[in-house]
Amino acid sequence: MQHAVVSQDEWLDARKDLLAREKEFTRARDALAAQRRDLPWMKIDKPYVFDGPQGSETLADLFAGKSQLIIYHFMLAPGWGEGCKSCSYLADHFDGAIPHLAQRDVTMLAVSRAPLAEIEAYKKRMGWKFKWVSSNKNDFNTDFKVSFPEDEAGQEGLYNFGTTKVYGDEMPGLSVFTRNKAGEVFRTYSAYARGLDNIIGTYQLLDLVPKGCDEDALPFTMSWVKRHDEYEQPVIAGKSCCG
Repeated sequence: MQHAVVSQDEWLDARKDLLAREKEFTRARDALAAQRRDLPWMKIDKPYVFDGPQGSETLADLFAGKSQLIIYHFMLAPGWGEGCKSCSYLADHFDGAIPHLAQRDVTMLAVSRAPLAEIEAYKKRMGWKFKWVSSNKNDFNTDFKVSFPEDEAGQEGLYNFGTTKVYGDEMPGLSVFTRNKAGEVFRTYSAYARGLDNIIGTYQLLDLVPKGCDEDALPFTMSWVKRHDEYEQPVIAGKSCCG
């Protein structure tokens, strides 16, 4: 990789110039986040019921006593046997964030169309602790435009608010809800496709290193990603299975 090599003073000048642009970006990002929070709300009247570890739960029940709820639409359809590897990459970031979100009146969980038994099996394999419920018996996934009939695969204008092609019968997304004291539930925000980049901490770290995400020469974005138990594990010299 060819790159300019300069003196310390020249490096500091270049870094300060970039810092000024980073601060501009931070202020613009803060302003955009404020606009996101100012979006109008949409009342949810449909009586969605999910299968969870403690039995049947309504959408309102999923708040678990909080007033704000984040749902990740995890790509795991009935019979798949294992979840989407890209969704699994995102989900690896959830467990660490959830205790902190709870301190700010937020519950976070995942929803998939697969039956609960299939969800639980994959969750155990991955070693995750976050709550994950099944929408197998309701229209939640289709209503939120993350599950599609087979004849819609490959069509334009059905995903990401009508801006993106549907590549399969399942697509990823994230939706945010709030609940008032009367128990009414409102949709406040949803994001799909590249809109999910903000919740991928690994991507934020990769953006700091010289090669970045290093995806330009790959067949498609995230084609390098594997489920975390599928990466080749490093061999630690001097260690054995007995310690």
